[in-house]
Amino acid sequence: MPFLGIGVHVLIALFFAVHAIRSGQPMYWIFVLFSFPLLGSIVYFLAIYLPNSRIQHGARKVVAAAARTLDPTRELREAKAAFEYTPTAQNQMRLALAQLEAGAAEEAAANYEACLQGPFAADREIRFCAARAFVESGRYDSAIAHLEELRKGDANFRAEQVGILMARALAGAGRNQDAKAEFEAVASRSATFAVQAEYAIWTMNSGDNATAAKLYAELQKTMTHWNKAAHELNRPLVQRLNAAKAKMNGSL
Repeated sequence: MPFLGIGVHVLIALFFAVHAIRSGQPMYWIFVLFSFPLLGSIVYFLAIYLPNSRIQHGARKVVAAAARTLDPTRELREAKAAFEYTPTAQNQMRLALAQLEAGAAEEAAANYEACLQGPFAADREIRFCAARAFVESGRYDSAIAHLEELRKGDANFRAEQVGILMARALAGAGRNQDAKAEFEAVASRSATFAVQAEYAIWTMNSGDNATAAKLYAELQKTMTHWNKAAHELNRPLVQRLNAAKAKMNGSL
């Protein structure tokens, strides 16, 4: 039994070591993980793995969605005040994100572009958010340029979300064949609700009614298993999905 216990600790440390290498963490984590397999794994999980995991991101999104429901403009007000008081790059990024979440995509895009001109020019997260802002504001060619730059720098960075944004940008730019290929490529790698919903929205808007009906039925089935938090988290996407469905039904 002791041998089995040690083996489990080492396997867990090995898992986190692989994660550390693939995510570009400092190499001292490898030393910590294998010098102290149990304690090192616990520390790595709490300090590195959990804050970047989908679980943590999901929890943050639920909390943020609930806060927006109670006071939709609070973060935007506070971000504006912070930037006006201290116009740092960090506060400008906060303001840009608040604007994007509030639907002010043009203003958000301008702020993200400004952030990319300074010391954060190589920041992938800012570039991703800039691409998102350009998609939401209808400036699709600019979005495509940012997304291509992201893929050139790191093809694995937010692969699913980048793929969805690229497909939406291509569709908005009128490159429907490229958009279809992008959606199919993303869907073949990931069958999450977000991917399927965005693909369904595109098929509804492009007139592929047969595929749209199939995808919509599958999405409706998935939503029947959701709890309240999942409904709240996905509300904006579901609203876009239902709007596209209504538009498609109206054109039949």
